[in-house]
Amino acid sequence: MWDDAFPSFLIGLREGLEAGLIVSVLVATLVRSDQRARLPHVWTGVAAAIGLSMSFGAVLTFTAANLPGKSQEAFGGTLSLVAVVFVTAMVFWMRRSARTFSGEIKQKVTAALGMGAGVLIATSFLAVGREGLETALFLWTTAQAAGSSSGPLAGAAVGLLMAAALCWGLYRRVLHINLTRFFSITGAVLIVIAAGVLGYGMRDLQEATVIPGGTSYAFDLSAHLDPASWYVTVVQGTLNLTPQMTWLQVGVYGAYLAIVMTLFVRGVRGAAPAKPVPVVPAEGAKSVVLAATDVAGAAKRVSVPLDPAEAEQTATPAAMRAKSPADPDPDAGSAAASTAVEAERSAAPAPAGGESGSVSADADKAATCAAIEAEAGPSATSAAEGDPTADGEHASEGEPTAEGEKSAEPAASGPEKPSAPAEGAVATPSTPRRFPRWTVPAALVAVPALIAGITIAAGGGKPASGTPVVEVSAADCGKGFTAPKPGRQTFQVRNTGSRTSEIYLIDPVSNAVYGEVEGIAPGTTRALIATVGTGSYAWRCVPNGGKAVTSAAVRVSAGGGSVQAVLPVSEKDLAAPLAAYRTYVDQGLADLQTKTRSLQSDLDADKLDQARKDWLPAHTQYASLGAAYGTFADFDAKINGRTAGLAAGVDDPAFTGFHRIEYGLWHGQSAATLAPYAKQLAADVDALRKDFPKQDFDPADLPLRSHEILENTLHRELSGNADYGSGTELATTEANLDGTRELLTLLRLLIDKRNAKVIPAVDTWMRRTEQLVLAQRAEDGTWTPLDKLSDTDRQRLDGSVGQLLEELAPIPDLLEIRKAA
Repeated sequence: MWDDAFPSFLIGLREGLEAGLIVSVLVATLVRSDQRARLPHVWTGVAAAIGLSMSFGAVLTFTAANLPGKSQEAFGGTLSLVAVVFVTAMVFWMRRSARTFSGEIKQKVTAALGMGAGVLIATSFLAVGREGLETALFLWTTAQAAGSSSGPLAGAAVGLLMAAALCWGLYRRVLHINLTRFFSITGAVLIVIAAGVLGYGMRDLQEATVIPGGTSYAFDLSAHLDPASWYVTVVQGTLNLTPQMTWLQVGVYGAYLAIVMTLFVRGVRGAAPAKPVPVVPAEGAKSVVLAATDVAGAAKRVSVPLDPAEAEQTATPAAMRAKSPADPDPDAGSAAASTAVEAERSAAPAPAGGESGSVSADADKAATCAAIEAEAGPSATSAAEGDPTADGEHASEGEPTAEGEKSAEPAASGPEKPSAPAEGAVATPSTPRRFPRWTVPAALVAVPALIAGITIAAGGGKPASGTPVVEVSAADCGKGFTAPKPGRQTFQVRNTGSRTSEIYLIDPVSNAVYGEVEGIAPGTTRALIATVGTGSYAWRCVPNGGKAVTSAAVRVSAGGGSVQAVLPVSEKDLAAPLAAYRTYVDQGLADLQTKTRSLQSDLDADKLDQARKDWLPAHTQYASLGAAYGTFADFDAKINGRTAGLAAGVDDPAFTGFHRIEYGLWHGQSAATLAPYAKQLAADVDALRKDFPKQDFDPADLPLRSHEILENTLHRELSGNADYGSGTELATTEANLDGTRELLTLLRLLIDKRNAKVIPAVDTWMRRTEQLVLAQRAEDGTWTPLDKLSDTDRQRLDGSVGQLLEELAPIPDLLEIRKAA
């Protein structure tokens, strides 16, 4: 659990701190403006942003849960890429804006104060909402990668609580944090984590067959690294690096890390202070003030101007910090500020915060303000404004404060001690850094790789489990294989050939498969787990583009019971059922043409009642062809599409077909309004009938559809998501049962030959489910709407369909096409 918590902890801490600083600036601005009565408006916007973020996370979760297998992989992979884009943009934006974003927020709040409560609520909502949406998206992707939500949620909770505590400490001025350094270090760590999320997203897209190369592995360390070991679990949970990765994963991971980390480190180095320059010797207070003003001029062009009154309050302490020998990173601006202040004191000593007697008050303010800006840049300005990202040593009570480049110093009291003459002074050279800036990012990348290398070297290249390696190739399949012991065994299979191969442990007599490993890349090792009983065993190697090679057989006789193996299925085995099903679909489309034309005629003749009667037979006829949906391509969306994903819902021009006509018939729309949709429906059905013989029907889809038809029924019809007014979800459910039964009739012989217990169990639950459905059909042919069912009937129906799906689940695996056949 906790190995998966670190990435979400870091994102919770960082995003929580960003949001908390924004809220702190909002609150501080209102307090200093004597607008405490407006604080509830800020909290209203913040609460709305939190609610939106939580709702967004719920939408992602429930959307993914209602998608079929491959669609879930494609959905998760796409969102992983989106999350990486957001995190990358956030890291670079915060690196640039860490010192100035509070000034921007303050300006927006100041403008909102004069425009009413709604604008202030919107300002806080938008400012916090962006951080919340980014957090929700990244947490969802990390939970998907971890395969569990407990660890990521726990890590995020700890991170958010810590961020809240830090923001409270900054606001109450009991804590100082170097936020620039904080965001730089956490940014580098997040880039490494984002690289892993990107690789995970690519793997998801490969498993969904959106991107090719899912079986081309760059490396496979599963024989050397125990996946259950703590170090593998930690590296995988934090960095998403797995013992087995494809070439695409490795390439994308390395390219992202090299490019983004290089740009990030360059940006951090580019933000380093300027090198110290000599300061003009002091020849009087006025000349030194002018010199300080000139030195600060360039810095002033890129900083936020100080309020004059606030500049007077902070000028002297800031200048003292500039001349302090403890300052590890002074620059030309700080030297100028120090010289200016000392010259003013020499000419006319005054208490801290007083005006110099040698120059006018305005010149004193301008020079000191410019010197401060040159010394601290935007951070000094931010401190004067109550910025939680700057040194707030002199901020008014209740303002959030934080450290810019060094720890805050106590405010001086009483007269300042005169400093040494400034004549001939040169700015103190910067103390060289102990380590280069790129040390931390490089360590983050190198340490996991070093640990993995040491572990492999220490293991001496032996399998983690201690079992011997079975070498397989097109030339020598099963080298090193001896009679295994009875029971559950793990075989380490290493591809010593030059081609990616499919490897099977088979019964050489019947060709039945005990275990398989797909897509072993050359030079990689994978684990194959199988239960060994009494019988004959051999290895079968099928290289890509090559012929199958079978090893010599070994026999296990003593101490082993009977083990059920799976008889492989080839495309040839599915050819006859596929041809029969294509004929069934073609006949069904012919019936569908007749029924849709009748529906069109009803609407053309303004016979709405008859159209309602003819709509249901036409729609259920289409529903009974469920196993062919995958081949219908765009026709399915036109004929039976729903409003999901359409911006205008039922009014969207892309909403057509049966459900559009259903909505109009049961929502009082006229026949004239619906006639064009019926005409288009009939045309689409005609086009589908004409195109179907040319469509490519994958034989492997038949076993899959035997389970997916009713799985979709459970998620759509039996959840109420597919009803647009007719209340005939149960009629569609009955049609889907008919379609599944027809498919099982064609596959029955193949299933019985491999597992004779499957079909009887399926038939039992098919009958029970159908009885529950038909019980809701009246004698006149009308159906009870789903929302009118009693709780008991609803629970019985859902439970029966769920159990039927459990009985259907083994069929896709039993009839999977295997090259071992």
